[in-house]
Amino acid sequence: MTDTQTLETPVLAPPPDRPGPRGPMLELRSARKQYGRFVAVKGLDLTVNRGEIFGFLGPNGAGKTTTIRMVAGVLRPSSGRVLVGGADLLAHPEKAKSKVGYIPDRPYLYDKLSGGEFLRFVAGLWGRSGDAVEARADRLLELFQLTPWKDELIESYSHGMRQKILISSALIHQPELIVVDEPMVGLDPRSARLLKDLFRTFVAHGGTVFLSTHTLEVAEALCDRIAIINQGEIIAFGTMDELRAQAHAGGAHLEEIFLKVTGGEAMSDIIESLREAIEK
Repeated sequence: MTDTQTLETPVLAPPPDRPGPRGPMLELRSARKQYGRFVAVKGLDLTVNRGEIFGFLGPNGAGKTTTIRMVAGVLRPSSGRVLVGGADLLAHPEKAKSKVGYIPDRPYLYDKLSGGEFLRFVAGLWGRSGDAVEARADRLLELFQLTPWKDELIESYSHGMRQKILISSALIHQPELIVVDEPMVGLDPRSARLLKDLFRTFVAHGGTVFLSTHTLEVAEALCDRIAIINQGEIIAFGTMDELRAQAHAGGAHLEEIFLKVTGGEAMSDIIESLREAIEK
């Protein structure tokens, strides 16, 4: 079976839509996060539609990871609301979190479980068990070439393998929204390409992806819309064409737009000047 054939299986798709209005998949309403006097996120308002890959970008320290953790339900907002599929993360945390698959940038796993046991454990947290879970687990392990390692302890896995089992665990309970922070870290080229195809297939089946990455080429190629955050505020938002218009950047690529709106363009000029000085 080829990768493409495997990806087309509905076992990786989110649950079928229920009757009624679809509405947005993710909403941030004046979401704010404050640590003492420091305000990391300054009242974000953002809507992510169902069936899209949404890019969320920003320089280090911009409030990006804090926002992602609020969306995933890891952090509580200091004020404002986060709604997932219409469910408020504060008022109905279990209902909201059950719709989310979270892939953090660093894989924190239970080393004394095997890969198969870990997937069953995560599925069990959401009340999922039985043949359907086993089928999804086997298919995910097959996708990421982890089948031979299914019964091996995670402590014996390489960093890349740990990232793959973490991605698999985020998909095991059939979430409607995948929240991803730096998804390509530690993945070999085949697995990175497979993950991109998986995101596209997931969205084609009605799922939604909220993606953060420093690899701007990936964001430009994958994302339907993009928001750029800096100093806790969204400073640019929209499709690539809309971002170009906002940045007065003509036919520029995302990297050029990102540097221009975040002030990194000046830093690039300094680096280029230093390089020229060294080469003389």
